[in-house]
Amino acid sequence: MIELRNVSYSYDNSFNALKDITLNIEPGEAVAFVGVNGSGKSTLMKIINGLVFPAGGTFSFDGIEITEKRLMDTSFAKAFHKRVGFVFQNSEAQLFCTTVYDEIAFGPRQMGMAEEEVKSRVEDILRLLHIEELAKRQPYHLSGGEKKKIAIASVLVLNPEVIVLDEPMNGLDPKTKRFLRELMIALNKAGKTILCSTHDFDYVQGIFKRAVVFSKEHTVIRDGSYEEIITDREFLIENNII
Repeated sequence: MIELRNVSYSYDNSFNALKDITLNIEPGEAVAFVGVNGSGKSTLMKIINGLVFPAGGTFSFDGIEITEKRLMDTSFAKAFHKRVGFVFQNSEAQLFCTTVYDEIAFGPRQMGMAEEEVKSRVEDILRLLHIEELAKRQPYHLSGGEKKKIAIASVLVLNPEVIVLDEPMNGLDPKTKRFLRELMIALNKAGKTILCSTHDFDYVQGIFKRAVVFSKEHTVIRDGSYEEIITDREFLIENNII
């Protein structure tokens, strides 16, 4: 489903955020992206979501290369962004509507769905995440955990095949972390492809089968079994991951 070939990316044509990344991700996988801060994990996620584009190499989704020019085609862009959803590390970067209901409804409305379908989808997601009572609230008055749930709801409402989460456990209380862990497991069991950057290994146990490790030099240094990598303390310490 996702194919990256020799992908590189630089900020301001000087700082190399990614160097020669080659990865294949199959439908239904649950993959953890692991590495020190600044190793390129978030940049890779932005590429996978079509928010930035490789300076070198290619990113293809279902056999179609994703380029800036291709995403300028509105119909193609809508189809792509319906299939791939991104939950930002900072939930507030995703929240901008006056009510929680409108926040979750924004994506379906942008896709041109009829208001009756929008209402049905929003209500389904509110029930799924147990946040029905927040529907009329203003997002910026919510707690950090509630904001995270709204950000996730605004992605899930489009029923994407691929769900990308950037450090989703950051700043959350233990109860919300456990809820999010169970949600990710359930989504993956339902066939969703889950891609997630994380440092919070205690709260993501049981989610991932595969881990991709990034080095401080912005390359992939290991790609394999999540359990084998996360239990290799010598390797994790040597690469400043724990």
